[in-house]
Amino acid sequence: MSSDSFRNLIQVAGIASLEEARMLVDCGVKYLGFPLHLPVHQEDLPEEEAARISRSLVDPCRAVAITYQDGASEIAELSRLLDAGMVQLHGDIAVGQLARLKLIRPDLQVVKSLIIGLYNLSQLCDMVRAMEPFVDAFITDTYDAVNGASGATGKTHDWEISRELVAFSARPVILAGGLTPANVRQAILAVRPAGVDTHTGVEDVCGKKDGDKVKRFVEQADLAFALIHGSC
Repeated sequence: MSSDSFRNLIQVAGIASLEEARMLVDCGVKYLGFPLHLPVHQEDLPEEEAARISRSLVDPCRAVAITYQDGASEIAELSRLLDAGMVQLHGDIAVGQLARLKLIRPDLQVVKSLIIGLYNLSQLCDMVRAMEPFVDAFITDTYDAVNGASGATGKTHDWEISRELVAFSARPVILAGGLTPANVRQAILAVRPAGVDTHTGVEDVCGKKDGDKVKRFVEQADLAFALIHGSC
């Protein structure tokens, strides 16, 4: 995947069933995230079931392995199990392990999280500079000081910091953190990211993905991306 392939990316994470995956695809979502090996949150489904669902996806839809693992071999194995062409790393992983992952799986697209609230802008820029040679994109997400979660908090963060990282990074930057159909357009116009990610922002009160919310999210994101590129 080239840098251009991250442009206008819309991802929905936290797939709970094959039926939910199919609904998301029908709503126009092409990137489906499967969070596994989580230190804080409960996993949406067992690893074997996630693999069954992810392997059922057909192009142009893509499975994304989302994990806090910090070892290159374990990450590569998880991505193989899910048949995922992209992996999203939220844990503290050493640059050496990122480099090794690229050697083990040169075909795997690697997205590294940048956690707003856990680190300040200067620290985040240092991370970008160190990891840029070994990743294909970054994703900004929110730190929750209450439970220690680095991402998947359902909370927004200071979008100005994400905007600064978009400008600083030579790699595409995806925006996550508390995005909903009501705020995704504003967020994209403020941050100008390559793509967006949502999880709980398109769920109903029972924690299930809501088709109407997903459709509105995709519509609002597409409108904002069109405005950005039309003004460039």
